[in-house]
Amino acid sequence: MQTLIEYIGVKTSVSKKSIENTIALLEQDCTIPFISRYRKEVTGNLDEVQIGEIDSFKKEFETLQKRKESILKSLEEQEVLTNELQQKIEATVNLVDLEDLYLPYKKTRKTKTDTARENGLEPLAKIIMAQNANDLEFVASKYINSTISSEEEALEGARHIIAEWVNERIDIRNLLRNQYERYAEISTKIVKTKKEEEAQKFRDYFDWSESLKRCPSHRLLAILRAENEGFIKTKVTINEDRALDMIANRVIKSNNECATQIELAVKDAFKRLLAPALSNEALGNAKEKADDTAITVFEKNLQQLLLCPPLGEKTILAIDPGFRTGCKIVCLDKQGSLLHNETIYPHEPRKEATQAIKKINTLVNAYKIEAIAIGNGTASRETENLIKRIRFDSDVQVFVVSEAGASIYSASKIAREEFPNYDVTVRGSVSIGRRLADPLAELVKIEPKSIGVGQYQHDVDQTKLKNKLDRVVESCVNKIGVNINTASKPLMSYVSGIGEKLAENIVLYREEHGPFTSREEIKNVARLGNKAFEQSAGFLRIKNADNPLDDSSVHPESYQIVEKMATDMKIAVNELIGNKPLIKKIDLRIYCTAQVGLPTLKDILKELEKPGVDPREKAKMFEFDPNIKTINDVRSGLILPGIVNNITNFGCFVDIGIKESGLVHISNLTNAYVTDVNEVVTLQQHVQVKVLGVDMQRKRIQLSMNF
Repeated sequence: MQTLIEYIGVKTSVSKKSIENTIALLEQDCTIPFISRYRKEVTGNLDEVQIGEIDSFKKEFETLQKRKESILKSLEEQEVLTNELQQKIEATVNLVDLEDLYLPYKKTRKTKTDTARENGLEPLAKIIMAQNANDLEFVASKYINSTISSEEEALEGARHIIAEWVNERIDIRNLLRNQYERYAEISTKIVKTKKEEEAQKFRDYFDWSESLKRCPSHRLLAILRAENEGFIKTKVTINEDRALDMIANRVIKSNNECATQIELAVKDAFKRLLAPALSNEALGNAKEKADDTAITVFEKNLQQLLLCPPLGEKTILAIDPGFRTGCKIVCLDKQGSLLHNETIYPHEPRKEATQAIKKINTLVNAYKIEAIAIGNGTASRETENLIKRIRFDSDVQVFVVSEAGASIYSASKIAREEFPNYDVTVRGSVSIGRRLADPLAELVKIEPKSIGVGQYQHDVDQTKLKNKLDRVVESCVNKIGVNINTASKPLMSYVSGIGEKLAENIVLYREEHGPFTSREEIKNVARLGNKAFEQSAGFLRIKNADNPLDDSSVHPESYQIVEKMATDMKIAVNELIGNKPLIKKIDLRIYCTAQVGLPTLKDILKELEKPGVDPREKAKMFEFDPNIKTINDVRSGLILPGIVNNITNFGCFVDIGIKESGLVHISNLTNAYVTDVNEVVTLQQHVQVKVLGVDMQRKRIQLSMNF
């Protein structure tokens, strides 16, 4: 029977020792960020991706073992478990083979086969399968009784039993699986509906067919969404004649009356049992691969978005633009606290532009505003033009900020807790402003799939999506580190070893005792024990602490190493930090121990050079083409500035300053062949694009970056 270590070893290229040590750490409730950052010597310097794979395969193996236990228990209860069957089940290494072994013993609703067996026709089925009898009508006549009225009825019942035997043969199922994997075709047919207008967005798939294995992720998910919404019907098929011949070659060994009956049973088995089950399985496998591809795209996009350049600690005036309902304005201090809010009406229908300009100018002066954040939704361009007409007394930077997910946040429990006395419009404006200051700190408050950077995120496996995206958020938060004295509860909850309850306790402690002055003080937080401290301390930053290492990613368990380095150089720790010439003189071999090796020591030196420095770039200003205000202004041949706002496997979408984003197909990214869009562009990247075409009816814009 395969062990957990062997199971993971087959699926990865990681050494046995690294797998064993990593599993041991995971079972000690160590987090992936902690293991990858602070236990490099133990794992053999594995990164987060490799540790994440080990964790996933560990869970996969545990699911398989749990299913084996459930099946063995069921077989024991049915009193059909033999030593041979048990050995086969225990030796199985995947769920598909396991379910095939269990198939003959599954308790399901009463079938035609059950009825035939109850009518005593199994012996007749065995005679036919032996393929020796020549006068089957005579043989079948012996089975006529009160429930079987004719020879044909007896033969039909026997065929039902044979069909089930064929269906349960693992070799035949695997033979057909291979056919579905290699040659399956997915086809669609339109379904008449009253929602004709809604259906039009799927019109490309009203009468579609292609190889299932070549159907790209985004297209398969689009087809399945169209089916779920009732606009089309899908079918997955293989060549039936070839499939029947392949099965027949496995089971028919004669050329007599028995062969004729078996041939009929094979046809019944394929159409009634095998094809429905295996076509669904093939589609399920394709859907799983499509899900994985879409989730991977989403992971990459989310990581890029969370790590987008922050403006930093600035006083910000944020505007959520609007026409009829006005523009909601908030003023935030350098920590993102709300200082002031009100509404102005510069656009249609009230057109109070002069009053709005005066008000904004007054607020900028009163709150010493350093930057203005404008949401990119309705009336964004008009509001941006209004702001650019204002002559401020000081240098004020103007940014257009994505509103994606802001409405989700503003109506959330988190927003209500932060701003119980303000409505959703104020909360939304605050979110826009804070998103400019620090995208990561604000976006963690929104469910990742609501941020809108991906493809078909609502159609993929939601549990898998959540697990993957939560891991991305956790990775990003811990990569940057968190200021324990300013971080919100949602941000803190993603810190390694913390979670929601401890995050809440940290905030309560901070409110009661004031700012933390040292990492050691973190241990005073209620229910934050040694384990949680070990996992979290290296990722929590304390600005202006007595010990400068408290504002670095050096873990407290390694402080003594840094202190020894400083002592050996006859200087204080704070004199060593940031002193590159001295740091370069340190011979790391002197400080190697059984617990701390070169990988960790190199990380320590790297951090000592620039302790607590945010690795993200700073936010940059951007301007759209002032002549492009709606899709009606867009025409072929124009070259426009834009911002990449979504990346998919087939290209990227670019915001050119209007409601509709344009698509740069993967073939139009560069003059070279591109396999991964992420290798060419990143989210929020400033680009120049050329308009290739505009479909006014479908509101689609085709763009190119290769010109």
